[in-house]
Amino acid sequence: MIDLKAVNQLYGGTQILWDLDLRVEEGSCTCIMGRNGVGKTTLLKCLMGLLPVKSGQIHLDGVDFTNQAAESRARHGIGYVPQGRDIFPMLTVEENLRVGLGARQDKSKTIPERIFELFPVLDDMLQRRGGDLSGGQQQQLAIGRALVVDPKVLILDEPNEGIQPNIVKQIGDVITQLNQEENMTVILVEQKLGFARRVGKDFRLMERGRVVASGLMTELSDQLIAKHLAV
Repeated sequence: MIDLKAVNQLYGGTQILWDLDLRVEEGSCTCIMGRNGVGKTTLLKCLMGLLPVKSGQIHLDGVDFTNQAAESRARHGIGYVPQGRDIFPMLTVEENLRVGLGARQDKSKTIPERIFELFPVLDDMLQRRGGDLSGGQQQQLAIGRALVVDPKVLILDEPNEGIQPNIVKQIGDVITQLNQEENMTVILVEQKLGFARRVGKDFRLMERGRVVASGLMTELSDQLIAKHLAV
């Protein structure tokens, strides 16, 4: 499904990713984990085409997307929920959701009803401005906007950052539903070990810009946690 080979990336003259290899199988839910500053967000931005890579290759379903723009990747089925949400605060909920329609392959101009089934609060607040929503509601809006694209792959960068516990649970339920019932491939950066173990099938641990350990979530041992995650 997704295959990165020997990816190197520089940001502001500093190298962030070093010969990074990553393979994510179709239908998996992969948690990318590691301490702050190891390159997790940079990796996701490279996957989405928001940052260029210095060298290496990025493939989706066997197609080389290394130099493709973010818009092209969205049209080919990648939905992205950035860290900090990045919704448009002056646009209404409906207008925020409609932003994603332009990347749909079928050219549909209708917001899928599925979005409101997953996040009923968005239907209730369609005409409210995004900036007037709570942090948890904004996160639901950001995920809904990514799902409007009708993605095969959903990428989320710390979806629970600054979110109240009841919304965290709901987001976890939605991720599990999309992955297990609809076979959507999910890649998420997650700092909370409990949440990662709840929703993830696989893990990738990063250290200094490389993936240094991987496996099934059930194989994430205390030894690995102490070595790569403990502060």
